[in-house]
Amino acid sequence: MEQNPALTVALKELSCLHALSTNFNTQQTHIRCHKWITKMYYSFLHFTTSPTLPPGRRCSVPKLKRSVLSFIPILSWLPRYSVRQDALGDLIAGISIGIMHLPMGLAYALLASVPPVYGLYTSFYPVLMYCIFGTSRHISVGAFAVTSIMIGITTQRLAPNSAFMTLNGTNGTAVIDVVARDASRVQIAASTTVLSGIFLLLLGMIRFGFVVTFLSDPLVRGYMTGAGIQVVLSQLPNLFGITTGRFTGPLSQVYLLIDICRHLPETNIAAVVVTLVALAVLIAVKELNIYYEKKMPVPVPIELITVIATLISYYCKLNSLYKVAIIGQIPKGLQPPRSPDISLWGSVVGDAFVVGIVGYALNISLGKIFGQKHGYNVDSNQEMVAIGLCNIVGGFFQCHAIAASPSRTLLQDSTGGKTQVVGLISSVLVLIFILQLGTLFEELPKAVLACIVIVNLKGLFMQFKDIPELWKSNKVDLVNQNLIYIDGLPWANCVPRYSILGNVPGTELYLDTDTYEEAKEVPGITIFRSSTTMYYTNAQLYLEALQEKSGIDIGMLLMIKKKRDTEEKRKDKKEKNKAKKEAKKVNWAFEQQGTGFDRGSETGIHGYDHIIQTSSTGGEIEMGRSSVHDTHTIILDLSTTNFADTATVKTLKNIFLNYREIDIDIYLSGCQVCVVEQLSSAGFFSESIPKSCLFTTIHDAVLHSLRLHGDLTCTTKM
Repeated sequence: MEQNPALTVALKELSCLHALSTNFNTQQTHIRCHKWITKMYYSFLHFTTSPTLPPGRRCSVPKLKRSVLSFIPILSWLPRYSVRQDALGDLIAGISIGIMHLPMGLAYALLASVPPVYGLYTSFYPVLMYCIFGTSRHISVGAFAVTSIMIGITTQRLAPNSAFMTLNGTNGTAVIDVVARDASRVQIAASTTVLSGIFLLLLGMIRFGFVVTFLSDPLVRGYMTGAGIQVVLSQLPNLFGITTGRFTGPLSQVYLLIDICRHLPETNIAAVVVTLVALAVLIAVKELNIYYEKKMPVPVPIELITVIATLISYYCKLNSLYKVAIIGQIPKGLQPPRSPDISLWGSVVGDAFVVGIVGYALNISLGKIFGQKHGYNVDSNQEMVAIGLCNIVGGFFQCHAIAASPSRTLLQDSTGGKTQVVGLISSVLVLIFILQLGTLFEELPKAVLACIVIVNLKGLFMQFKDIPELWKSNKVDLVNQNLIYIDGLPWANCVPRYSILGNVPGTELYLDTDTYEEAKEVPGITIFRSSTTMYYTNAQLYLEALQEKSGIDIGMLLMIKKKRDTEEKRKDKKEKNKAKKEAKKVNWAFEQQGTGFDRGSETGIHGYDHIIQTSSTGGEIEMGRSSVHDTHTIILDLSTTNFADTATVKTLKNIFLNYREIDIDIYLSGCQVCVVEQLSSAGFFSESIPKSCLFTTIHDAVLHSLRLHGDLTCTTKM
């Protein structure tokens, strides 16, 4: 058996160590050392050369390299970074995201019940870590409302105001020791964050990323919307300038709302004025940003503008004269790392696990959406490791738990961001703010930050539109959020068997080509089947298996098509400019000679129209079916599907739309009547997905496809 060349050096070193150990093996004190080295040497030699071990179990340099690159993705994409194609978009997006991080970091720190500067730390350290270990190129991680409010609930429970009440020596009244309270809450938030990161890191290392498949889309969206309501209620006291109590239990939010109403007579009028002005400006400009989205290169950073504009409060003395609450001291510079308080872990273990899973679910959901859009894969296990490391490192620097922000992610994508260099650039802006400019915002009213939080939750509240749609399409998704079905939740449904079907010559039978040698694939047609029904736990697996089994990397092909379209547009623009220059020359010659234009026509110079026609014709030939893939039709056998939830509908829609983009037809066969009714109720069928794509049997769909594509030879053989 030939020894692995990559391990020759390691074996030589170990053999030398073994030889040296024999020189002192007679000494009693070194007998154990000699035995251990001898055993290790022969075990290692056997492991690396044994022919009985499968290749995947043997150690090799290429395998080590792949492991390192998969664990530290930045080593893979940074050396191939294209400055020409990506730098400008990343720079613009990085500046835009950095500007958004500043007010959001300050605002979400209030949700976590920690001083505002720690929100800025959360927008700095974890962002850098994700740039190194994350696999998504477009999501923007950092402080987020949902995870912040979850941390805030924990900190307020373990460090309530009542635990830090002291007597004023002057008048004997009870006051809160704010410094001690904030220090305790920061420690609780950091310890919870570190523990949540440890959970995610360990789960990611044992390849537990599939757990996200058990979080259905309605479940995640419903949880987010509920958390959004809780965030708004928590910010109402800041909007009105009042102080309320803290409540726990299932009806805590109801008690909080009642307490807010009870304290409304104590409303601070100045705080309400600030609130109304800030809300009016934020809402108006954000709506204008949406309306003029296609006309503006970047949206107006109204959050930062509002924060800067409200610095007038320093001159109006809103705090000293009108008792408007402000964010207070923002110290300059970075703080040294501190170890978490391990003694707190027993009290926050449940909170830490939930915070970690929710943050991971947000990340992987957004990551897969934008990965599919731009044609690359997001590794669910590595994402779990990345978020875990972000929380662990961030927790040591007194950050609170992070997650991907939908608003920042959409901004990063719309402003041209293509890689996580955007995160590096935004981190530089946040660092400058922390080191030099933080003290300028100490007089910022908390009401303004509360307005920023509430306005940025608009997307969450738009999810209330899901209620009538789910009620109409799938009441199971609405009521019990996909957790219980008629057939329960068997493990086999989570990891089904996927297969490509082929035709048995001379029959209308279609069987698994891997199991039956007689079954032969129909040229140009891929027939795909799952062994069990598709629903939210395996919908993503279904999509991935379809790509793998068919050999069609839809993401890569879409990316190639997008680049080709961009190149065609660039060429067309270049040709148009050239045509205009030629037209100007012809016009000038006509003016000078009078008959120049006619001579140009006779010699074949037909100007602009001819150039455009030639360019477009060439483009059509280049983007024909044959240039994309040999497969022209995919038939999805849904005979094993007995219901269609929202995840099924969304997955099928994505399959139709994406494969149609690369000129591949999609047909459905074997659908039960109840499944067709559920698809219709969910609005699946439309002009782009007509009901004519449905076929009773696979054979009917195959014959239709062959007739459509003129392959009569295959039809006669069948």
